[in-house]
Amino acid sequence: MWAKARRLLSRYLHRVARRALLVLCVLPGPLAATEAIISARYEDPTTRYAHGVLGDAVEHAALVIGLSDGTFRRFVLPDDLVFEDTAPRVGDLDFDGAPEVIVVESSQTRGARLAIYDARGRITATEFIGTRFRWLAPVGAADLDGDGHTEIAYIDRPHLAKTLRLFRYRDQKLEAIASLGGLTNHRIGETDIAGGMRTCKGLPEMLVASADWSQMISVTLESTLVARPIGTDTSRAAFAKALDCAP
Repeated sequence: MWAKARRLLSRYLHRVARRALLVLCVLPGPLAATEAIISARYEDPTTRYAHGVLGDAVEHAALVIGLSDGTFRRFVLPDDLVFEDTAPRVGDLDFDGAPEVIVVESSQTRGARLAIYDARGRITATEFIGTRFRWLAPVGAADLDGDGHTEIAYIDRPHLAKTLRLFRYRDQKLEAIASLGGLTNHRIGETDIAGGMRTCKGLPEMLVASADWSQMISVTLESTLVARPIGTDTSRAAFAKALDCAP
């Protein structure tokens, strides 16, 4: 469901004038089949949020969504927000055949939040972490418990709180359902995010690292979140191998 996360090296020039409000395309009625999302990318690089957690001081101010009819929708954040992220993630979160986009937005004063967009714009978002320069690193999205609804996971402050948080996406809302401490998926300055979501034996699981990076951890949603060590190699190569279900 998720494209491999990587830091985008945008070549687009800064726009001379930035719009002060998020641009939303308001469309009447349900989305048409020709409006299905097939791609997403960040544009408008900006240095207005100098956190630098992903290896440089450049974030992005715009999200561009490509549709199946060949058109594009562009959403520009207000000046107090940026997309502080590796890449947008496209997936059908409500299983209706029309994919959504998962992004990370950061506020100048309140830090990061996870947000979901469709072809009209932002649908919903989590609460901001609450403090400037506090970030979250997405893990993945899947129906982890087989109830017909997608769960979305991220690591809250992977360098500080190191807490896995799980949300259920239902009726275009995000509901916090579980959390587990002592886990991470990113070090300050890395340009990508480690681990992700896999399904190897019929059961979706999240792959992250222990807080000290000494172990690779599988986390499943059972009656609660259950963490199991599955190896001591936490290199990116080891995570890639594990995500491919290789022994």
